[in-house]
Amino acid sequence: MPKRNEPLERSCAVSRQVRPVADLIRFVAAPDGTIVADLRRRLPGRGVWVTADRASVEMAQKKKVFARALKDSGVRVEGDLAEEVERLLERAALDALSFARKAGEVVAGFAKVEAVLRGEKVIGLVHAAGGGEDGASKLASIARARFSDTGGCRLIGCFASTQLDLALGRSNVIHAALLAGRAGENALARIADLERFRAGFPAGFLEASGSGVSDAVTQD
Repeated sequence: MPKRNEPLERSCAVSRQVRPVADLIRFVAAPDGTIVADLRRRLPGRGVWVTADRASVEMAQKKKVFARALKDSGVRVEGDLAEEVERLLERAALDALSFARKAGEVVAGFAKVEAVLRGEKVIGLVHAAGGGEDGASKLASIARARFSDTGGCRLIGCFASTQLDLALGRSNVIHAALLAGRAGENALARIADLERFRAGFPAGFLEASGSGVSDAVTQD
């Protein structure tokens, strides 16, 4: 969430488009000059905002956007910045899933998921990548039939079973359900951030210029 009195929109340093801050990632320079992602938008210092997908972050690193935007040739990017951002987004999503489980807003196991689909408000179905396709298909069919008139139920398949095991505190998790509630909705939002970063925004979202780099960047 934006801080109080913080603008709700910023200019992407790569595309030059003004976008809602929810569609952007804020980067700052650490004391040693290393560029770091500030996913929670709380770190001190001037920020550089980049559209929250892999292609934009890769372009920002390639075109040395951060030094230009901060007017500081001493700042630097170490390693693969896009890979690091994806890792942070994945960790945030799994942490949010774990918190939702502790809040009682996640159930796991085929039978339990099937039961809540028939009687509770489910906002997301989580299936381990590459596992239980028949079960996933059956549960998705139940969800479509029950929630088609209320905006549907998100299908999520971006985590391995081992990742779900750690997040949910049990072994061999193949199917899970996110229930309506603050923690469940937060987990769904963090998962959406990760999926969007990996998949990118729809075609036409970015209006890259020839250089792909903006000279005038909105900062804070």
